[in-house]
Amino acid sequence: MSLLDPKELEALLPAETASFPSPIPTQFVSSDEFLPSPQTGKQKQVEARIKEMGTLLARRQGISRRKFFKTAAGMAAAFVAMNDVYGPVFGVSRAEAATPEMADERAKSLANQFIMDMHTHFLRDDTRLENFVRSREAVGKAGWNPALAGKPQTLEDLKFANYFKEIYFDSDTKVALVSGSGSEEPRDWFLTNEMKADARTKVNRLTGSRRMFSHAIFMPGMPGWMDKVDQDLAQLKPDSFKGYTVGDNTNKQLSRHPWRMDDEKLLYPFYEKLLKAGLVNVCVHKGLYPPQTSERFPNLLPHADVRDVGKAAQDWPQLNFIIYHSAFRFTGGAYKVGMEQFEKTGRVDWVNDLAEIPEKYGVKNVYGDLGQIFAQSTVAEPRLCAAMMGILGKGLGYDHVVWGTDAVWTGAPQWQIEAMRRLEIPEDMQQKRGFPPLGAADGPVKRAIFGENSARIYQYDLKRRAELETDRIALAKAAYVREGPGRTNKRYGYVARPIA
Repeated sequence: MSLLDPKELEALLPAETASFPSPIPTQFVSSDEFLPSPQTGKQKQVEARIKEMGTLLARRQGISRRKFFKTAAGMAAAFVAMNDVYGPVFGVSRAEAATPEMADERAKSLANQFIMDMHTHFLRDDTRLENFVRSREAVGKAGWNPALAGKPQTLEDLKFANYFKEIYFDSDTKVALVSGSGSEEPRDWFLTNEMKADARTKVNRLTGSRRMFSHAIFMPGMPGWMDKVDQDLAQLKPDSFKGYTVGDNTNKQLSRHPWRMDDEKLLYPFYEKLLKAGLVNVCVHKGLYPPQTSERFPNLLPHADVRDVGKAAQDWPQLNFIIYHSAFRFTGGAYKVGMEQFEKTGRVDWVNDLAEIPEKYGVKNVYGDLGQIFAQSTVAEPRLCAAMMGILGKGLGYDHVVWGTDAVWTGAPQWQIEAMRRLEIPEDMQQKRGFPPLGAADGPVKRAIFGENSARIYQYDLKRRAELETDRIALAKAAYVREGPGRTNKRYGYVARPIA
């Protein structure tokens, strides 16, 4: 089953075979939740530049271009190409791209950076949403993953194993939270709450440390939803709950139970229940509602923005409200609209609205998760990405921005990690808008975003962090880095067919 109709699908190709496997994406990749726009002129320039540089530098090193793109120098070359086209947004030098030793030394110096990715996904075996990631490639042999040794590999094993590989072995991520999405149609939940909790148990038992957290999805208004919350609290003990105010985000045409965060009758008893259970983090999906979606589902539009966040945060100061994607509206290729809006007004729907809540309501318990605000804007309009980071930093404070990649929809998250490490808000933007800078890759701001902020609100203490240095993943990854095949540089989902 796909959420796109047959005519729409005819205009698409599978990303894992049709997109250029560069270290960073060079065109829009979508799930089947929305149509990806065709590759832009600037994205074509970036791709051509990456290919040109890759060919030249790989030849100098005596390796294939594909192998070069799996190296730290190959990643650096991709960001050089981005700067060539979009201007100096990313901190990178041509010397780093041309000198493997320099690139490797930088990568090695940052490899132990503490990164908590609190927004990740994989799919269940019996899903009807097979086109969400298309046909995922089977993972390699079991040397790096003891969970696969000595037993048949089912489709679910492959999906979970590939997630496990891309998150923990193909990126510098140290801790991840597996999330999901509910639906009015039970078969279309990405993962049931039980599946997410089971994945958490499997990973943490395997590693001997606390490498994984898990969400429980809550769906206000659905028959028996509060009974399900009680059951999940008692049996699954989730690390936090996550909800979608539009109701059914997967099948919007079926959504009959949208809700508001400040609904005192419907939601406040739920908040009270969480407090009694000792859970203080409430994650809420907002945004990702571009003009095309707004026209198709206008009834859900009032639930997609952040107009209901401030009062809920004000009424429940004991809770942390973590707004996923930071309410960024312009996904699905509508980035040009977002960039034009920012250049004309200094605002971006609905990121500014979110960032202004602390001052407007006098609250300190609203957080912005990055998710697609970072993953897609980085490859579409890097200056827009930088602007939105500045908006969040100025309004929420960088101590209230948390790292999430929405991986593995866009492949292993290392390219996003590298983009954040290298990203800086341009000087002209800082001066004109008063945006605070992001600073060095291992500076206080980026350390806070990558992990310190989530560690604080999820109470992940120094003792837990110390365990990561010697657990089974740490030992296995050391061998994998020495001997493994490296990143695939694949993305999963759809890209638009080239326009003739």
